[in-house]
Amino acid sequence: MMDKTFDPAAVEARISTRWEEAEAFKAGRQDRKDADPYTIVIPPPNVTGSLHMGHALNNTIQDILCRFERMRGRDVLWQPGMDHAGIATQMVVERQLMEQQIHRRQLGREEFVKRVWAWKEESGGRIKSQLQRLGASCDWSRERFTMDEGLSRAVLKVFVDLYKQGLMYKDKRLVNWDPKFQTAISDLEVQQVEVKGNLWHTRYPIEGETDRFITVATTRPETMLGDVAVAVHPEDERYRDLIGRFAVLPLVGRRIPIVADEYSDPEKGTGAVKITPAHDFNDFDVGKRHKLSLINILGPEAEMQLAGNEAFLAGLPSTGELEAVLALHGADRAEARKRIVALLEEKGFLVQIEPHTHMVPHGDRSGVVIEPYLTDQWYVNVKPLAERALAAVRNGQTKFVPENWEKTYFQWLENIEPWCVSRQLWWGHQIPAWYDDQGNVYVALSEDEAKAEARARHGRDVELARDEDVLDTWFSSALWPFSTLGWPDDTPELKRYYPTNTLVTGFDIIFFWVARMMMMGLHFMEEVPFDTVYIHALVRDEKGAKMSKSKGNVIDPLELIDQYGADALRMTLSAMAAQGRDIKLSVQRVEGYRNFATKIWNAARFAEMNGCKRVEGFDPKAVKETLNKWALSECAKAVDEVAAGIQAYKFNEAALAAYRFVWNVFCDWTLELAKPVLQGEDSPAKDETRATIAFVLDEICKLLHPFMPFLTEELWAIKGEEGPKRQTILALTPWPDLKHLVDQAAEAEIGWVVDLVTEVRSARSETNVPAGAQIPLVLVNPSADVQARAARWGDIVRRLARLSEITTAEAAPKSSIQLLIRGEVAALPLEGVIDLAAERARLGKEIQKLDAEVSKIDAKLGNADFLKRAPEEVVEEQRERRDEALSRKAKMEEALGRLKDA
Repeated sequence: MMDKTFDPAAVEARISTRWEEAEAFKAGRQDRKDADPYTIVIPPPNVTGSLHMGHALNNTIQDILCRFERMRGRDVLWQPGMDHAGIATQMVVERQLMEQQIHRRQLGREEFVKRVWAWKEESGGRIKSQLQRLGASCDWSRERFTMDEGLSRAVLKVFVDLYKQGLMYKDKRLVNWDPKFQTAISDLEVQQVEVKGNLWHTRYPIEGETDRFITVATTRPETMLGDVAVAVHPEDERYRDLIGRFAVLPLVGRRIPIVADEYSDPEKGTGAVKITPAHDFNDFDVGKRHKLSLINILGPEAEMQLAGNEAFLAGLPSTGELEAVLALHGADRAEARKRIVALLEEKGFLVQIEPHTHMVPHGDRSGVVIEPYLTDQWYVNVKPLAERALAAVRNGQTKFVPENWEKTYFQWLENIEPWCVSRQLWWGHQIPAWYDDQGNVYVALSEDEAKAEARARHGRDVELARDEDVLDTWFSSALWPFSTLGWPDDTPELKRYYPTNTLVTGFDIIFFWVARMMMMGLHFMEEVPFDTVYIHALVRDEKGAKMSKSKGNVIDPLELIDQYGADALRMTLSAMAAQGRDIKLSVQRVEGYRNFATKIWNAARFAEMNGCKRVEGFDPKAVKETLNKWALSECAKAVDEVAAGIQAYKFNEAALAAYRFVWNVFCDWTLELAKPVLQGEDSPAKDETRATIAFVLDEICKLLHPFMPFLTEELWAIKGEEGPKRQTILALTPWPDLKHLVDQAAEAEIGWVVDLVTEVRSARSETNVPAGAQIPLVLVNPSADVQARAARWGDIVRRLARLSEITTAEAAPKSSIQLLIRGEVAALPLEGVIDLAAERARLGKEIQKLDAEVSKIDAKLGNADFLKRAPEEVVEEQRERRDEALSRKAKMEEALGRLKDA
């Protein structure tokens, strides 16, 4: 006997163990050796991470695809793994050490890295167990880690090969520098924060004219010591005569040229801008265009580096001001700003201080202001690689879903810059480069190879020092689709599962990960790494706001799983995963799909209590009862709709097709219409109906399995005890093929019953007919088919629609509302049941109120100031309210239209 209720907490761990024991998710199973492969590589979560709602959506979608393709008979490899997450992981371990008042430099590199590995083994990777709780059907026996031995070999080979091909090189360029962690970081790790600051307007004297100045405005006066030019727009009449002349840098007396460059905007500030190429990305580009020198005046901790700085001191006159400036050496940038502003004011160079709100880059993990910093780093010339990656998408080798994300991909790759791949960290893949005492570099797979190259150069053994930097985490991630399959070895897995099929990821890493995998896959494997990139949307809170800890609106998926079960969360995310539309998640939605799971469980219990058991040799094509033919036909259509939705990456359509069939068709109608037979005398019709319901329940388990794996696997096992022995667990059961069961005649008959009852219920509700009132139904001039259906199904229609009688007439009675049911008219006489005049008046007032509400919302949405100032989620809420009001109005108008004719 089934339990009274479905308890996810009691079921999920047991089902997970069952899958594990059956090796259900193992790629290359013996029974699939001749099957077509289907491969997905997981976007490797950080080893430091824990499951958040973005992970839940991303992995639910991947799991739907993998479970669906597995049931379709393919040899599925869902390749799992973790990313070493350089800076994030190093930060975790450094924080632990700081609690013991130990700095990593006290330990030394080797001991520190040992500590990180120890932490990784003990505490890292908790997200794996959390993904398993979600039901992720990865082949966990093949789990990889971006720092494991095999992947490390792949990283070394790629670096060395790129170097030998002339695509990897070292250069001095500007990078995003984190002064706290003292490393370069990627754009993805930079967060723009709105800051209330100032614009300092400063006068720069014009060389040779004692009373003439050019005024520049800056948000960063502390960097002016590195100024090498002033730029003005070439068509700005105010400064045309100054182009080609020199200004004198205040406080230090350096002669700097005044150059013409379109970067300077005549409409902003004074129209003249200071150019500091070593401390600003835009200025760096201006400096390249005008062949300007680079003067770096900050150190790795964003402290002033002036004394002994040859580039800064070159050619400066010895003045009293210079002595005051050199006294800033070692000062923090914030302190330096205060003192430089004070000096400018003291010397009469400061014109005004203007309040100014602007965006300032911060490290997303350190929280400190990021510096554009001039430093030696390793770069990959990715331009030639990008050309192949662009062509592969343009010619359709790889497609994006939704297609509009191709534009983002093209935009990144068409404007690609060299990729800075070095990081000043200790945790990561150490760069395979060694230096001799003359600064010559040897890039090799091992130190022995590097020494051999040095010996060949010098004719003797020489001491080599290894480059201390490590590689950007994205470098190893870029190799993920083939390094996880054993490359650089020519493994059987590589031959079978590369290229992979679908990549599921977020839009924010299209460049950082997707594009780089495309480039590396094409360059080293000569094939695209995947044929489809599905870009999923964001999961927001119920009001449409982005989830963040600061807002306090983060929804923890693990808490939802604890409360409602993994199936309820998965089904919620699936049903809301419309292409290109963010998900507005509320706890109530998840609770609703928990109720759906309960509905399915109760339907299975109802079947059990009414003797609906699986029958050996049951042939659904041979059923005779119209209701059973209809149930099977509707099931066949649902199976095809679900499959079509998944294959088109329209997961919401697939999930809702399953939901509609299970809740509306099967639970609400099939079981309801079958009750008289099930509760009647034993008969061949009863036996057939029982067998049909048992069969349809099995098919429901199959079509829902990709979305709700735990509930369906549990029901599959329970129902497997009620008849012929199951051949396999549900996860390995073939996807149903029921096309031969579609029955148009059965649909016409039972569909008429369903539509009639639905329309009567709707009309009663919209016109305020009392719930308990029994009212008559008149079939107006019905066809012979409709009369026959009414005779066969009259008792059920009367019960379900609360009708006193069903009669026929040549015309609709007076004071009745008319319903159109599949092209034929039915009428509900309401005289004496409701006050028709009062109901018309009520509906008219409702429509007026809704019109007023829509007008009020339209006024807001038509107000440019409201659209500009209101948060995105508030604007979206107004649009939704408008849609709801219009929908309600349409229903009211339909009801009023019926009453006007009554």
